[in-house]
Amino acid sequence: MSVSATERPTRILVDLDRIAGNLQRIRAHVRVPVMAIVKANAYGHGLVPVARHLQANGVDQLGVAFVEEGIALRRAGITVPILVLGGIFGPQIAQFIVHDLEITVSSVEKLRQVEAAAQALGRRAVVHLKIDTGMERIGVHEYSAGPFIETATASRWCEIKGVYSHLACADDPDAPMTALQLERFLDACAHFDRICAPMPLRHLANSGGVLHFPDTHLDLVRPGILVYGVMPDPASRPTIAVEPALSLVSRVVYFKVVRAGRTVSYGGSWTAPSDTRVVTVPLGYGDGYPRALSSRGRALIHGQSYPVVGRVCMDQFMVDIGSSSAWNEDEVVLIGRQGDASIRVEALASAAGTIPYELLTGLNDRIPREYIGGQALPAATAV
Repeated sequence: MSVSATERPTRILVDLDRIAGNLQRIRAHVRVPVMAIVKANAYGHGLVPVARHLQANGVDQLGVAFVEEGIALRRAGITVPILVLGGIFGPQIAQFIVHDLEITVSSVEKLRQVEAAAQALGRRAVVHLKIDTGMERIGVHEYSAGPFIETATASRWCEIKGVYSHLACADDPDAPMTALQLERFLDACAHFDRICAPMPLRHLANSGGVLHFPDTHLDLVRPGILVYGVMPDPASRPTIAVEPALSLVSRVVYFKVVRAGRTVSYGGSWTAPSDTRVVTVPLGYGDGYPRALSSRGRALIHGQSYPVVGRVCMDQFMVDIGSSSAWNEDEVVLIGRQGDASIRVEALASAAGTIPYELLTGLNDRIPREYIGGQALPAATAV
């Protein structure tokens, strides 16, 4: 990785070919259409570049959390169907329709709001009905779904494209909750047959469902973190050979010898047990590298793994390289591979006491992104 005089030495590298390969492997595994989830800046990988590449590789649909994300994709030229998964805010509904975004309708009241906005615009809205089968977040409970479905199917201004729910425990292949949620969901969907209405697309499986529960694949799947080559949970089984697409790299900006007994960083929480060599890396919690990795993180330098020592600062942290050598501007890998050594985001998240989702989505726009393979885009185009 070369860095010019005007570029920050810390970078996120995203391998678009790996994302495309993961999509192909998921499609081969599930054998149904795939809605790739690109919310939260494509899990830290860059919303627009990733969505463009997924579209170029034939993804069936995209999913986002908020209408703003959907509008950003439309303005970037994304034409595939886009479902907004989050709860809707009344004054924004017209924006869904104007930008051809599919709407999650989670109650009869929300349905009425969508109908009113669609009628005012003179355009039908495309909706997916949300059924709550145990997440208790948004959606009509499965035992109350009958009247909701009947009202929706009678709507003149809403086209029902899908009906869906969300799995709460599918990341764990041994969790009994998933079978119960599937049963509840299918019972709710059966109401379409009971009233002789066309069955919309049924979708239930997230990344965990894709990996572990083939009965949940139904008519469409919604993988998120799996598209980026990351396992959703330590309990997850790698039933699909996905590859991580994101690397986080930086450079050494300072080298010093720390004498035995001297402390490092705020609070003096780490003390050098003997004379040792310590390097400084220009990355910190202000970029989304968690403070929880203080004296717990690892860094790769010259293909060797070394410990982060002392508290992670807002913009910098220190690494103890012992008796090894490192020079200013040497590459430091925080996530990814260097030589034969690697640091996976799953391991880093575990060390920080969190989950890969939080760590990836926390990597913010202070860090420039570069794209490898595919139709690589300049970092400045990332959203």
